[in-house]
Amino acid sequence: MESPITSILKVLTLAERLKFELRHSFTSSGRQESVAEHSWRMSLMAVLIEPLLTRPVDTARLLKMIIIHDLVEAEAKDLAALDVLRNPGLKAEKMEREARAIENLRATLTQTNGDEIRNLFYEFEHKQTYEALVANALDKLEVQLQHNHADLSTWEPLEYDMSFMMDKHVAFDPTLTALKDEIESQAEEKMKQQGIDTQSIKARVKGTT
Repeated sequence: MESPITSILKVLTLAERLKFELRHSFTSSGRQESVAEHSWRMSLMAVLIEPLLTRPVDTARLLKMIIIHDLVEAEAKDLAALDVLRNPGLKAEKMEREARAIENLRATLTQTNGDEIRNLFYEFEHKQTYEALVANALDKLEVQLQHNHADLSTWEPLEYDMSFMMDKHVAFDPTLTALKDEIESQAEEKMKQQGIDTQSIKARVKGTT
C-alpha cells in the first residue's frame, strides 16, 4: 500500500494538468485561461467577498469546495457551458466522467481525506448548503468577469445572452446580487460600446419590455 505522502503527491501530479487544461474563456492578454487560473480567482473572490456576505460562512469549507470542484477536470477534462447548452445530452456524459474522477480521487486518498474531498465535491454539485450556494454563485460570476476582461471578439453570440442569466444563482444573497449587478453592468457596457442592442437581449432573456 502506498504511503499517505505518496498518495498526496500522486494527486498533486494529476492536479498539475489543470495548469494547462484550457477553458473557453480568454484573458485580457488574448490567450485562453486555464482551469487552475479560474479556480484561483474564485478563491480570491471568496476571501474578498466574505466580510460582506449577509450570513456567517464557513470560509475554510468554502475555500476547500472551490479548490476541489474543478479538480475532477484534471481527469475528466473541461466541458464548456456553451457546449452543454447547445447539446443538453452532454450533461449526462459530463456528470458520468466527473463521478468516475471523484471516485478515483477518493480511492487514491483513502488514508487521508478522500471521503471529505468526495463529500465536498457533491456538496458543491447539490447546492443545498449556504457555502455551496456561495461557491456556485462565485463560479458563475468569475466566468462572466473573465469574459468582461477579454476582447469581445472572443465572445460567441450566445454569450451575449448568458451575460444576463446570472440572477438565479445569486438571488439568495443581497451582497452576491450586488456583485452580479456590477459585473452584468460591465458586460452590458462592453457590448454597447460595440453597437450591440443590449436592451433587446435583456428583454428576451429577462422577459422585460
